[in-house]
Amino acid sequence: MSDRDAGQSGSSAGARAATVSDIHELMRRKEEIEAQIKANYEVLEGQKGVGMNEPLVDLEGYPRADVDLYQVRTARHNIICLQNDHKEVMKQVEAALHQLHAHDKEKQARDLAEAHKEAMSRRLSHSGGHGLPQAFARVNSISPGSPASIAGLQVDDEIVEFGSVNTQNFQSLHNISSVVQHSEGRPLNVTVVRRGERHQLRLVPTRWAGKGLLGCNIIPLQR
Repeated sequence: MSDRDAGQSGSSAGARAATVSDIHELMRRKEEIEAQIKANYEVLEGQKGVGMNEPLVDLEGYPRADVDLYQVRTARHNIICLQNDHKEVMKQVEAALHQLHAHDKEKQARDLAEAHKEAMSRRLSHSGGHGLPQAFARVNSISPGSPASIAGLQVDDEIVEFGSVNTQNFQSLHNISSVVQHSEGRPLNVTVVRRGERHQLRLVPTRWAGKGLLGCNIIPLQR
């Protein structure tokens, strides 16, 4: 991805709501730039340890013969350009994070309203005596800003469906872990019972700043 592409990516992210994928791409670009900066500093280190400011002429004003002047000048130029690219990418990361946070708040509010509406509809349709489905696991903890938190999961939510895992085929937490690992970056339908009401959420397992792809702790329920 060139510097121009990175700029276009930032402009594109600014024209629409930033996504987790946008931030991952910017972080990948940031790490790539940092690796290139390190490689160029290693070139300078290999040239008698010259840094960014050491003179390239001897005491008599002649070009130094103990270093490769072309390599040193090229590495110094690359480092300056890459450091500027790094600053720009970090600005884009910060802007995207602010945008994502604002978008997530709006999305959570919409999802909660839709889930509540659906739960009320299901309760009305099941008013003939059908009870809520049996849960097989419970959300024990959630990290702020995690994919689970963004999806609207809450502590003490009882899980009755997690992707293809349900009460009938659930055997252990390994079932959920397997679904998560095979669904990275793709939305999963998750159905939970919360305070006696059923809620359907869309959870996208995603790499984020914390551990794992969900950012929550799920424990099995005794059956």
